[in-house]
Amino acid sequence: MPSSADPAYWVSPRHLAGDDGRLAEEIGTLLTGADWRNWPTARDTLLYVSPDEMRGAEWILASYPFELGGLPVAWQVSARAHAASAMTEWNAYFTTGTPHEALADFLLALDARAEPDTCFDGPETVLAALTAQGWIRDIDRPTTTATDPSFTSSVSLEPLPDLVHDADPRPDLAGWQAWAEPALGEPYLWCATFSASVPHDLVAAFASSLASPAPVLRHTLPEGAEGQLTVIPPS
Repeated sequence: MPSSADPAYWVSPRHLAGDDGRLAEEIGTLLTGADWRNWPTARDTLLYVSPDEMRGAEWILASYPFELGGLPVAWQVSARAHAASAMTEWNAYFTTGTPHEALADFLLALDARAEPDTCFDGPETVLAALTAQGWIRDIDRPTTTATDPSFTSSVSLEPLPDLVHDADPRPDLAGWQAWAEPALGEPYLWCATFSASVPHDLVAAFASSLASPAPVLRHTLPEGAEGQLTVIPPS
């Protein structure tokens, strides 16, 4: 966790500028401010539940349940059709390094939804959110994949990795995945995976925030991306 004495910088683009210390702190503050209750679990995780008990977000880094792209999952977000339901309808997973602003906008959209498990929009809404911010559709898969202009980050509708849970039992379902890879073959900076039933408009909220050109405040720069970031000292 950075101290108040650590230098701060404005950095862009945000999809290459995660900050693990703030990923826990900022998201926890956001959820508490939205009146989500929280408590520690027996697995050394911290669980947040919305007032209607239909939405949940859990800081699970300490339990290290599984990895995406070689990185440990830090947050798991889920939704239920009814408060009394024992089964979640969908889950979304975010590794260390995920820009907290994008996760925050995803959670704000989820919190504002009357029915967190219902999906009315199609996948085009995700791609439209990205292209509106200047991202480029993949020439071979224009209806499922978009990449930032520097080709360092992508959002794509893909077969789901193992251990990603969704209430839809059908095999070979596709879900949205997002990741940042500063150079081909280099370690990922972060990864996010949305199970098949996550409403597309919620993924679009994450994607739009991720692609935003607005600079973000950072205390540290991610290894492997320094040369591709624009750093603006604070005024």
